[in-house]
Amino acid sequence: MTMFENELKKGNFVISDCSSCKTIVWPPSDYCNNCLAHVTWRKIDPVGKLIEFSKKEEMIFGIVELEGKIRLIGTLKINSSDISEGQCVKLHSCSYDNGPQFTFVPCNGSY
Repeated sequence: MTMFENELKKGNFVISDCSSCKTIVWPPSDYCNNCLAHVTWRKIDPVGKLIEFSKKEEMIFGIVELEGKIRLIGTLKINSSDISEGQCVKLHSCSYDNGPQFTFVPCNGSY
């Protein structure tokens, strides 16, 4: 298990930052994929932008961009009549059960 997976199991979404070249390392790794330096881990800003969404029966899924770089696929807990691309959403929960799982809700502000 990686640090990323271990934290997801605890319900925490963390990302790795390179302190050497000042970049977000994504996908998460213990080493920077740009300069190969060791990274530090931190919690992510949970507010993001809905890039795209789709609906299957009563489930709504979407691609959400966080911190301008990280894109995740997750479940949206939003009324289907109130959803639009580009809207502000917030990471509500995350877990790791046979792979990463993310749930997003609308946020009060704008993105």
